[in-house]
Amino acid sequence: MIIIICGVSGTGKSTIGDLLAEKLKLPFFDADDFHPETNVQKMKNGVALTDEDRQPWLESLAAELYLWEQNRGAVLACSALKENYRNILTSQCKQNVNWVTLNGSPELLAKRLSSRTGHYFDAKLLGSQLDAFELPDYGWLVDIEQKPEEIVSAILQRLHENN
Repeated sequence: MIIIICGVSGTGKSTIGDLLAEKLKLPFFDADDFHPETNVQKMKNGVALTDEDRQPWLESLAAELYLWEQNRGAVLACSALKENYRNILTSQCKQNVNWVTLNGSPELLAKRLSSRTGHYFDAKLLGSQLDAFELPDYGWLVDIEQKPEEIVSAILQRLHENN
């Protein structure tokens, strides 16, 4: 089983993904950990990534998803902002991917990002992510106003109902 938790920065993808993976006894991966250093430096400097910057990163994640799928599955936290990015990510998967899109108000996202420490994403880039984000018309859309445990519980219930 492959589950991808997507959405813009500040939605709690890593928190939700980690909690969900723990409950499902699956490995958790954060797509941010797979960015090449050049991408990390751009984001640290407040420069938005281009599609060209993201292409090799997305292709490497697609290869990883294929491997994880062969080994019981995984939960991946990844912004996956555009439909094209989501298509690249799942291009090598043989099974259906479970998509969970975390969504919240720009005000809540900005508040979360301003209080976040130890992450290279420059909060000034939130606007560019919101502008680029293409909300998928599939998977599960989850409002981030709820507590992480409540969100994970709702996702687990949906997974149970669909299997």
